[in-house]
Amino acid sequence: MGTLSESDTAQLKAQLQDAVTSCTDRCLYQSAKWAAELLTSLPLSDLTYGSDTEVDSPMSDAPPPRTPIRTSPKDKIEAQLEAREIHKFLLAKTYFDCREYDRCAAVFLPGTLPKGSINTSSPQSAKARPSAKGKAKVATPTKAKFSLESISGLSQKALFLALYAKYIAGEKRKDEESEMILGPQDGGVTMNKELNGISTILEEWFSSLESNGRQGQGWLEYLYGIVLAKGKNEKQAKQWFIQSVHLYPYNWGAWQELSGLFGTAEELHHITPQLPQNIMTFIFHVYTSQELYQSTDQVHTELSQIQDIFPTSAFLKTQRALLFYHTKDFDEAEAIFSELLQSDPHRIDSLDNYSNILYVMGLRPKLAFLAQLATATDKFRPETCCVVGNYYSIKSEHEKAVMYFRRALTLDRNFLSAWTLMGHEFVEMKNTHAAIESYRRAVDVNRKDYRAWYGLGQTYEVLEMHSYALFYHQRAASLRPYDPKLWMAVGQCFGKVGKYSNGIRAYKRALVAGSYYDAGAGSSFGSQEGVSGLGGGILDPEVLYQIALLYERLNDLQECAAYMELTIAQEEGPEYDEYSSTPGEMTGVGVTPTTSKARMWLARWEFMRGMYQRSMELANELCQDGVEVEDAKALVRDIRARIEREKDESARAAVEAVERRFGRKT
Repeated sequence: MGTLSESDTAQLKAQLQDAVTSCTDRCLYQSAKWAAELLTSLPLSDLTYGSDTEVDSPMSDAPPPRTPIRTSPKDKIEAQLEAREIHKFLLAKTYFDCREYDRCAAVFLPGTLPKGSINTSSPQSAKARPSAKGKAKVATPTKAKFSLESISGLSQKALFLALYAKYIAGEKRKDEESEMILGPQDGGVTMNKELNGISTILEEWFSSLESNGRQGQGWLEYLYGIVLAKGKNEKQAKQWFIQSVHLYPYNWGAWQELSGLFGTAEELHHITPQLPQNIMTFIFHVYTSQELYQSTDQVHTELSQIQDIFPTSAFLKTQRALLFYHTKDFDEAEAIFSELLQSDPHRIDSLDNYSNILYVMGLRPKLAFLAQLATATDKFRPETCCVVGNYYSIKSEHEKAVMYFRRALTLDRNFLSAWTLMGHEFVEMKNTHAAIESYRRAVDVNRKDYRAWYGLGQTYEVLEMHSYALFYHQRAASLRPYDPKLWMAVGQCFGKVGKYSNGIRAYKRALVAGSYYDAGAGSSFGSQEGVSGLGGGILDPEVLYQIALLYERLNDLQECAAYMELTIAQEEGPEYDEYSSTPGEMTGVGVTPTTSKARMWLARWEFMRGMYQRSMELANELCQDGVEVEDAKALVRDIRARIEREKDESARAAVEAVERRFGRKT
């Protein structure tokens, strides 16, 4: 994708302007904000309507370049319906903006009240009359039934606003009935009770669409996809979202919902040919690849091509930072987020990810500044609460951190970062039950969150339920196949359950992943301790040592000794190759507790085989390294004693041989 021509840029500008207006009319404010930010990130030379001259200057009389308002002619039927109901639509929209969602929906879809709830007749008539069996009839609410004629007379814009208001009202009541976070009513107990009614109305509307001679606009299809996705009918939801983006490509909310339904990169590649061929599909592919942790060179190239069109887009810069974040290139990610913060200090979006980066890098002063800045901007945003929670977590004040993560979830129960981070804090507090529940909720929100799967595995390992831990670690490794730490966890679990051969294969997979993927300076489990990236062709000595131990359990001592030797070899590394900047420079890991354990095992192994000289060399090296010193000294004494004993036995055997020889002669 190259640079757009002037006509293409003008067309793109018109489409984005229409997207801002259309999304705002339908109260899809997040999608409208996304389109508006993308619109303003176009190069100024293509958007400027004149120069920065004074208003009364003669230069200001030049007419601005004309830009088409719409890319396609509007349906005449829809235009007539919208013109007829404009006053009611404005009333409904003001109700929505005032968060009176039921009142907004009732403007176009009036419902019925429960019988007996309000009665203006005499008090006696309000009494319940006895039934034939002598029992009073209980007043029960009746469901509002909408005839096809009542909804067919509405424009698609009005019907969408009414049904969307009903959906939001149902979500609001669901959150209210759920009560406290991780309480008895929280989780899958409460449901949005408006979904069935919305689904019925939309099904009737779509069934009569062709007979009425009307065409879909993409908005009701988008809402129906949301309802299907909420009902776990994801296959049909994908098709409706695809239909929605074909009819109206610039509704970013539909692309986001579609992205959330993909679990693997293969699913994305399979569905891509069914998508419209435009710039929105290009942006969607980069965004979904980032969500699926596909930080490849191709994705970076595609992102660079889009940034050529939108050079100042904060959204695209954030995607670049998240790509670096997923590959644990924290320095690059932190630099991009820092630049974004300087250019727009009041932008709260994705600050929770920035705080995670600062936490892992141990930049406590920057994290404190970020928490202060976010709190001053808007303290009641979930991202702000996560930033403050990370700040208290780095100070080891885990109770306060949990309090802020709970606050974030009170504001938005589907905020993924808060569930995962709260699980980390519960692990630090040794509250395994709450940690497991938090991680489960994170997985419910987003099945692609490998941190939550890994956290579940770690928590079950603490409970010594290794079969459960193995399942969750395998799920995490399937999401991040090039993360060596995840494969190490899988190998450890296989070793715990007695499947040593599978454990060896998992550890070898970790070695392969380590050669492809730099594990970075931090752990994805939420602590500052992690597997450091070795690089330079160095293999992780801990993985090699664990492979050797598993071979020992299989009684394959020759392979075990070979991997122990390989573990020790990582201390020095290659003396000269392309990884070393100076010939002769050592690029190894140096002496570590793991290499010292391997050296101790080899020293005992050589001692058992009778190779006392090699065993003595290894034991003396241990004494010099300062690790396993006492065991090494004890082994040296045993070696010397064995050598002295064998010398004495050899001398005694020689004397006996001489005596026998001379005794025979006499």
